[in-house]
Amino acid sequence: MSSGPAFLRDLDVLIRARYPLVYLVSWEEQRLDAILADLAKSHGRTLFEWSVTRGLRQLSGGRSVPPLEDTQDPHKALEAVQKLSGDPSLVVLKDFHPYFESPKVVRALRDLAHYLKSTFTTVIILSPTLTIPVELEKELTVLDVPLPTFGELAQLLKDIVGVIRRNNKATIELSRTDAEALVKAAMGLTLSEAENAFAKAIVTDGKLSAEDIQRVQDEKRQIIRKSGLLEFYPAEERLENVGGLDGLKTWLSRRTAAFGEEARRFGLPEPRGILLLGVQGCGKSLTAKAIAAQWRLPLLRLDVGRIFSGLIGSSEENLRRAIRVAESVAPAVLWIDELEKGLAGAGGTGLQDAGVTQRIFGAMLTWLQEKTAPVFVVATANRIDLLPPELLRKGRFDEIFFVDLPTAHEREDIFAIHLARRGRDPKRFDIPALASASEGFSGSEIEQAIISALHDAFAEKVELDQRHILGALRETFPLSTTMGHEIQRLREWAKDRTRMASTRTAEVQT
Repeated sequence: MSSGPAFLRDLDVLIRARYPLVYLVSWEEQRLDAILADLAKSHGRTLFEWSVTRGLRQLSGGRSVPPLEDTQDPHKALEAVQKLSGDPSLVVLKDFHPYFESPKVVRALRDLAHYLKSTFTTVIILSPTLTIPVELEKELTVLDVPLPTFGELAQLLKDIVGVIRRNNKATIELSRTDAEALVKAAMGLTLSEAENAFAKAIVTDGKLSAEDIQRVQDEKRQIIRKSGLLEFYPAEERLENVGGLDGLKTWLSRRTAAFGEEARRFGLPEPRGILLLGVQGCGKSLTAKAIAAQWRLPLLRLDVGRIFSGLIGSSEENLRRAIRVAESVAPAVLWIDELEKGLAGAGGTGLQDAGVTQRIFGAMLTWLQEKTAPVFVVATANRIDLLPPELLRKGRFDEIFFVDLPTAHEREDIFAIHLARRGRDPKRFDIPALASASEGFSGSEIEQAIISALHDAFAEKVELDQRHILGALRETFPLSTTMGHEIQRLREWAKDRTRMASTRTAEVQT
């Protein structure tokens, strides 16, 4: 069974090189059972498995070993592994990580690692989470098990279709193109999750058809959300719904087809990502959502704050898991919102003393620099002073854009967009007058002014008109009034360091 050539190659090398302890991080026990059985057979090794419920037992290969009694206890299981015959073996310890809290077990595993270096036996720890005691950091080699490949998911779908046709339990209405789209929709799921998603799609209407592509995507959205680290956003926004930012829109439109095979043949690499800096409420988050819709890619939002879970040792694993899922869904857009808040917040939790913040940030920078999967990162930030200079270095992102307050022309667009969204004809309003009255307003402040005006009109039991909006604007103190000097400082910083998202410069009240 395939599980990505790089992973299988690395695991094969470790076994042939007689590494004593290998730690595999994965939820997919059944999938790994098949992979490890194939590896044990190909290397002529006896395969053993341990779990706290069944103890240590022989699964296949080699001379038959008498039943190993009383090995549910982890310490006794390690003693039994050391007493096994000299036959080359693979020993899989399932969910062994909770026992690392026992100094006795940690010491026993360390002793076993030293003993195994002179044998042809490798112990594999299989767990859904990475937990390594400091005593074992130099003894263990860690491999992340990638989620199923397109080929594995395609084979799963083929097997399911074969069962359906043999048993006449449902109808198949899939073209080759539909089948490929259905498999792509399942990317990012484990084999078990994908099997459940396909089964649910079949049970819903008694058939497997192109309509099930959306059902599988909906199921994937729920499964990804359960992790608490990534959120799957529907691609509902459009770039036309973003007022202004013509420079950024032009840059994005020229890269719409850059994820296709034609772009690879032309010699273009996949776009890496952009960093959007600037004034709060000026459309950075909305732009991230619109990019995914414009490029017809799934949108995943990474909650940086949740990466820092408060448990020493788990934050690094949280980031690894989030990156693993994002890459498995690729091509995709990964939205990291208010990046500086997550990093700054982590520093204030006491984790900084343990070096967790620096390690997380370093791992993120390394991934941004070296990632090969087509994951387009859209990172947004409001506070430039909280961003480490390493993040702004070329190579992390394709471009760094500064998003300023909207110009008068852009405010006209924003008024028209939000009025139309709420069922009002923009032609009924004096849009230039509204744009003039909202000098210094951000896009979100304009939206809130329209909502406030709607409340006023509804309370008066009349239709919304110009005076309601002008009244709401007069009652609003925009951010440019209360933070004018700060905004000007942002502009000065961005002038020679970033690319302007808009080709014109907005006004600011000081």
